Amino acid sequence: MIGFTEAQLLAWLNPLLWPFIRTLALFSGMPTFSQRTVPMRLRVGLALFISVAAQASLPPIPAVPLDSLPMLTLLIAQQVLIGLTMGFAVRIVYAALEFAGELIGLQMGLNFAGFFDPGTGAQGTATSRFFGSLVAFLFIAINGHLLLIQALVQSFHSFPVGQEPFAFLRAAQPQTWGAEIFQIGLWIALPLITMLTFVNLVLGIISRVAPQIGIFAVGFPVTVSVGLLGMVATLPLMQTPFSAALERLLAAFS
Repeated sequence: MIGFTEAQLLAWLNPLLWPFIRTLALFSGMPTFSQRTVPMRLRVGLALFISVAAQASLPPIPAVPLDSLPMLTLLIAQQVLIGLTMGFAVRIVYAALEFAGELIGLQMGLNFAGFFDPGTGAQGTATSRFFGSLVAFLFIAINGHLLLIQALVQSFHSFPVGQEPFAFLRAAQPQTWGAEIFQIGLWIALPLITMLTFVNLVLGIISRVAPQIGIFAVGFPVTVSVGLLGMVATLPLMQTPFSAALERLLAAFS
């Protein structure tokens, strides 16, 4: 008969259990994977796969007795909070680009074209949803998923299991990340805002010089056309602020 001691079971479970919980919390907090359209079995399977694949890069994880309920609850809360905070960092970058789309749509006059997004369950505008879909492709194009997995592995070196469970809150300071939405969003949208403001200024001068021209009938197609052309021209420049913001926020975990 084959028997196992408690020490052997802890030595097998601990290196896999805590990375699995932290990774699953990350998938539950980051965009795309947290949507209702993504089945829970897919999240659990990916979290388990990453936890097994990252074993060679993880530091030694101390054996934590599973029969101590207060310690077990505290450590689970630590892994869940770190994972959710990492997902929140990625969500901040996504929200910044959607905020840039809102600002551009406001200047273009397209913010009245709102619709319900079944994926997020919120009301969105055309330009905001376009930037939201674009950032999902850009995240893969710049290997953002690899940066995220690297930051996840590094977080076990910076914030190991069991030592000061909530010390990462003092180091990462996620309460200050809200300003990143406005900073990154304005950084991306400012060229188009300046261009559209100049177009509106020219249209205002034309309406004063030639009042007989129906400026409302002419101005809307002009602003929409200039805005679309400006979006096409500035799309290749979006990679730099997106990559810089993602690396800056994920650096708090390494």
